[in-house]
Amino acid sequence: MSRQCKTSREHGGAIGSLISLLFMVVLCAVIYFARHPIMRFAAEQWVVDEPAAHADAILLLGDDNFFADRATHAAELFRQGVAPLVVAGGRKLRPSAGISELLEHDLIERGVPKESILRFPLDSESTLDQAGALSRLAKERGWKSVVVVTSNYDTRRTRYIFQKNFPQAIALRVSSSRDGEFDPENWWTKRESRKLFVLEVEGMAEALWELRNAGVSN
Repeated sequence: MSRQCKTSREHGGAIGSLISLLFMVVLCAVIYFARHPIMRFAAEQWVVDEPAAHADAILLLGDDNFFADRATHAAELFRQGVAPLVVAGGRKLRPSAGISELLEHDLIERGVPKESILRFPLDSESTLDQAGALSRLAKERGWKSVVVVTSNYDTRRTRYIFQKNFPQAIALRVSSSRDGEFDPENWWTKRESRKLFVLEVEGMAEALWELRNAGVSN
């Protein structure tokens, strides 16, 4: 190999390395400056909100947060005439009391009449168990449509799990309540919000695995 040919190949290799380096620098710069829109887009895609014009019941899921954001949203839907009944579903804390009683209290404080609330104690707090129990209740009551109320960060996983448990004959919608600890616009700036997002992603992966062979019943 001639010295000229060797020098040419070394020169070409140096240019290729420089181009690769410049590409990586530009890519890192794009990711850095676009990180906020990317993070915001990720959260917005995670939040599901499917308001229904009318349903037979609003299914309020526990556990609600300290500010009762889920109960507040369920009460708003009730006052808008979305459904005549709110089901306060929550895990049992003691044989005679649990989350459902707390939800009922919050709903009454927000203008929902007691006779329009159905307390529904649950033996488990998992979304999968809630979906199964509420599906059986809906079939027993002969409901044709329901609206599930849960926190914004929890909506996509909840919809997936409920769709896998509810029969197709029952129209199912998921309505998102705001949450003081998770703001889709700035969730990555707060430790608690980041934790919630990561836990939900993990929970969704687990649900996909557990329900991978489950079909929607008729």
